[in-house]
Amino acid sequence: MPEKQTLQRARQAKRTGKKPTTQASEFVREEMHHMKEGRNGPESREQAIAVGLSKARRAGVDLKPPAPGQASRKTRRSARSAHRLGQEEGELSDKKTTRRSTTGRKRATARKSTPARKRTTTRGAKTGGRTAAAGRTGRAKTASRGGTARRGASTSRRRTSSRTKK
Repeated sequence: MPEKQTLQRARQAKRTGKKPTTQASEFVREEMHHMKEGRNGPESREQAIAVGLSKARRAGVDLKPPAPGQASRKTRRSARSAHRLGQEEGELSDKKTTRRSTTGRKRATARKSTPARKRTTTRGAKTGGRTAAAGRTGRAKTASRGGTARRGASTSRRRTSSRTKK
């Protein structure tokens, strides 16, 4: 969520007739400041710019998504959805998105679904056995199957018996 000062500066830039990129620069500036402070978030300048532009789009700045060829498909799709969300919400709004309430409802209905629950439990059981066995040694695996590590025991007996005869 952008700071109130950032939203106010962006609104002021819009009132004075500045371009959307200038309005968005306030959000980028805020992210750069967070990065310099060492807050959790962007680690590089490129990340700070990307996060700032995304926040600007979500806040309602009429900043168009990049054209094909300028950015990857994933980036363009993310920018398109952020732009759409910001335009639905209103001009430079500081309200939380209405999308969150609908996702909560979707989760509640997904919890009730038995086939989905059954799928997740069987999937977990399948992978759980594999990952547990992957960390064990060969002897531990045979021991867990019910067999003993006979080969190791017999070779150690042979070694000791050969030393004593000499």
